Amino acid sequence: MSDMLVTGGAGFIGSNFVHYYRKEKPSVNLVVLDALTYAGNRANLAALEGQPGFTFVEGNICDEALVTRLLEKHDIDTLVHFAAESHVDRSITGPDAFIETNIIGTHALLKAARKVWTARGGFDGRRFHHVSTDEVYGALKPQDPAFSETTPYAPNSPYAASKASSDHLVRAYHHTFGLPVTTSNCSNNYGPFQFPEKLLPLCLLNILHGKPLPIYGDGQQIRDWLHVDDHNRGISLVFEKGTLGETYNIGGNNEWANLDTVKLLCSIVDQCFAEDSELARRFPASPSARGEQSENLVTFVTDRPGHDTRYAINAGKITHDLGYQPQVSFSEGLRQTVQWYLQNQQWWETLLARHKASDK
Repeated sequence: MSDMLVTGGAGFIGSNFVHYYRKEKPSVNLVVLDALTYAGNRANLAALEGQPGFTFVEGNICDEALVTRLLEKHDIDTLVHFAAESHVDRSITGPDAFIETNIIGTHALLKAARKVWTARGGFDGRRFHHVSTDEVYGALKPQDPAFSETTPYAPNSPYAASKASSDHLVRAYHHTFGLPVTTSNCSNNYGPFQFPEKLLPLCLLNILHGKPLPIYGDGQQIRDWLHVDDHNRGISLVFEKGTLGETYNIGGNNEWANLDTVKLLCSIVDQCFAEDSELARRFPASPSARGEQSENLVTFVTDRPGHDTRYAINAGKITHDLGYQPQVSFSEGLRQTVQWYLQNQQWWETLLARHKASDK
């Protein structure tokens, strides 16, 4: 492997993967393709701009001609596909974009890879890795066993349905055409560069600004939290050592109720303010600046339609077959994430300002 195309590489997980893989395999040439929609942010890759072996291309994965040109020009042998619309709430209010990007876009990538690699001597030494989600499996009851790779698909939101469709397309291209694919389905990610509409960064920034922390329903929805670096370690293992045509679930073995997750976040933020008096000056609206508990900002709101009650990943296959183990504990990983947002205020302020302007 020497030349890799990363789709969605300016988004949250994709950009973290690019940084991670650049450190792990500095000799690999990385080409990032990203449409720079609201969740894509070129600033996430600023540290790599201008470096040899790194190329950024603004473009849409639905543009099959563009993808074909990139595969040919850069002689791509590995394609890691992150690009996706991924926010459940947005899929409820506007599902069309999810169908377009997640299904049609994935199909465009599959067609281009098949065409170019076939023309260049076949599939040996090539790999198409598809990054998916645990939401394709639907929801679990409290005592149900965690999702495994053999759990039947039962998506409950337009987002999950679009990802399930893309998973099936990837599988079909392997079984029908022999395309060398692998797929990974992950649990909830957290870490740096996450767009502030997702639960943890949303609540963190609301704490800093003294705004309510919206909790859907009773807050007892269960999620399996996975640090983004642990996810990217798993992805690398899968496309480097995984069996072609196989799916691997990547989880954190770390189930938390949403309400408890937000309470842990609150306690970490309160502790950070107690340890650094400068934070009170920077964020005077935060209850933590006054020595009050930020947990008092928790506000219960009407549950969203079709809200899945529990996700949990059984990562036994990737652990047994590929030796995967998550390395970042939730408390330490969440503290590191909070510190990153505190140290990168300009990053999220610029992103929020751009997002606000685009909504006008």
